[in-house]
Amino acid sequence: MTVVRAQRTSLRRTVRGYFLLTKPRVMELLLVSTIPVMFLAAGGVPNLWLVAATVLGGAMSAGSAAAFNMYLDRDIDVRMHRTENRPLVTGDVSPRGALVFSWVLAVVSTVWLLVTTNVLAAGLSAFAIFFYVVIYTMILKRRTEQNIVWGGIAGCFPVLIGWVAVTGSLDWAPFVLFVVVFLWTPPHYWPLSMKYKDDYEGVDVPMLGATRNGSQVGLQVILYAWATVACSLLLIPIGHMGLVYTVSALVFGGWFAYEAHVLYQRAVRGTAAQPMRVFHASITYLTLLFLAVAVDPLLPF
Repeated sequence: MTVVRAQRTSLRRTVRGYFLLTKPRVMELLLVSTIPVMFLAAGGVPNLWLVAATVLGGAMSAGSAAAFNMYLDRDIDVRMHRTENRPLVTGDVSPRGALVFSWVLAVVSTVWLLVTTNVLAAGLSAFAIFFYVVIYTMILKRRTEQNIVWGGIAGCFPVLIGWVAVTGSLDWAPFVLFVVVFLWTPPHYWPLSMKYKDDYEGVDVPMLGATRNGSQVGLQVILYAWATVACSLLLIPIGHMGLVYTVSALVFGGWFAYEAHVLYQRAVRGTAAQPMRVFHASITYLTLLFLAVAVDPLLPF
């Protein structure tokens, strides 16, 4: 009985380890930007089978990129408090197993999207994996404090993939939302790098929160937050958005920018900056903004 129980526990840990390799919380955030854009592209409720197929393909694609990232970063993950429970650090998954898993997800996700959506959506998905793994993880992350700015482009592709899955082509509206996510990524991630400043310093990864003082990071967060809000407003004329999106972009955008200002003011005064407050606010902001993107086409005003 003891041996059987131990085997079940080991199997459960291994399965859970492979699941965690996909960074499910990050995956959820990426899918938040995929589904609403499909509603916008369809001008209403899209084909639900197509939505399910695109979400599944996108989840596998994002999971592949995340698993590759953990495989390549396993040398620094073992030295950082933030990542000390990742499956390659704990030994729940072997490096070889993680690498094989990454490639399988990459191939299957590309083929799945090719079969269920179209060539352009599958191509964008494959390029997003390449960008995150090669451009961000292998080239930028350990070399420049602008790593998350340009590396964050990989997280913008779900917007384009969702649109292309519905229409088969690209338009200006998804590119506006692509830029919104691009501008949103730094003020989302830099507060996290402030909290884990010691971690990044210890492994020589030049995240802005580890290379600059709090007031300098806070100022950059403010600038990018306002740029994000300004860009979100461009969707109103370009995407012919209505009252729901307009009010949401102004109200939630104003709140996001306010939280960025609070972070900066606290850093300037030398009080506890509470960077995670901005980190969580950024997630809520993006979720509510894209919810408005989905709801707006369903209403007559």
